[in-house]
Amino acid sequence: MSAPEVTQAAPKKRLVSLDAMRGANMFFIMGGSGLIALIMTTFWPDAPWAQWIAGQMDHVDWHGFAHHDSIFPTFLFIAGCAFPFSYASQVARGRSKARITAKVILRGLILVLLGILYNNGIHFDFAHFRYASVLGHIGLGWMFAALLYLAFGGEKGAGARWFVLFLILIGYWMMLRFIPVPGQEGVDPYSMAGCLVSYVDQKFLPGVLHQGIFDPEGILSTIPAVATALLGIFTGEWLRRNGTDQDGWNKFVKLVVFGAVFVILGLVWDKTFPINKKLWTSSFVCFVAGCDMIVLAIFYAIIDVVGLRRWAFPFVVIGMNSITIYLAQQFINFSYTRDYFFKSVIALASEKWQPILTSCAGIFVLWFFLYMLYRYKAFFKV
Repeated sequence: MSAPEVTQAAPKKRLVSLDAMRGANMFFIMGGSGLIALIMTTFWPDAPWAQWIAGQMDHVDWHGFAHHDSIFPTFLFIAGCAFPFSYASQVARGRSKARITAKVILRGLILVLLGILYNNGIHFDFAHFRYASVLGHIGLGWMFAALLYLAFGGEKGAGARWFVLFLILIGYWMMLRFIPVPGQEGVDPYSMAGCLVSYVDQKFLPGVLHQGIFDPEGILSTIPAVATALLGIFTGEWLRRNGTDQDGWNKFVKLVVFGAVFVILGLVWDKTFPINKKLWTSSFVCFVAGCDMIVLAIFYAIIDVVGLRRWAFPFVVIGMNSITIYLAQQFINFSYTRDYFFKSVIALASEKWQPILTSCAGIFVLWFFLYMLYRYKAFFKV
């Protein structure tokens, strides 16, 4: 085992495309999804294409995929992408591998605790807590992927990490497909009631489950989440190590090709192991990671290769404090601020426009909150 190689100097410039893509992803959490769905249903209520777009702004019930299903795994993928840059920066500042490892573990555990707080607030009815969470899923998935990067780093260790990735994707499929669930013989192994994921959550996950018999951020689905973060780490490592700024278009083309390969792999695998965000199936991992690679390639080409950055500034502001806004919406009443400043003005508009303007005002209040933090360099980092 060896630490990741940092024979090349850490990049002098921050990869702005990563911050912008993270911010664009979080924009949907800040109300962007609701705004888009509202515009579609308000102005084109009977148009099939508008109904399709509006449908993309919500989760699918079980099997299948909509854009809204990509938000959570995309955040985890980007967290993985950022880690090779973060590691190189920390090594350049003289931090030891042991200190970096401790920080990785601490960050993962803090995210688990923040997720519990996010779900339950502060009370002491522990038997009725929901312990699984989005933040916990991100924290554990990223933590284990980062530890693998630290243990099997550099070009020599890449083969071991690809092997682990292969084991996770194939092993998770085999577990769900072939391990029988007691009392569910003959039931679809990929159904909510009949899957191994539900059984493990019911047996071993304390507290309450999000959907009664199942939790989409439960125990077993954390395993393929590690694969999502690993694919992000591979992507970030490749962007950091290969070539110079002059090779930007070459990176763009290759990243699109790699992304297309994973998208196709996910679609093909979907025939036997359905794409399912709640189960975080292996086909889902491949499909979403492939889409993320293609989107990142576009952001990278426009922002870091061509140098067109001004348009991305609103997204960068969000991306630099993404966890902050995720938590803040749970603990701060931004609706009060929105209504205090904009309710009277919005009331002057027609009834048709009022819901849309209210949504826009809410997004603006959230963004301005983040902008003030950005302006004064106040970044909440775990």
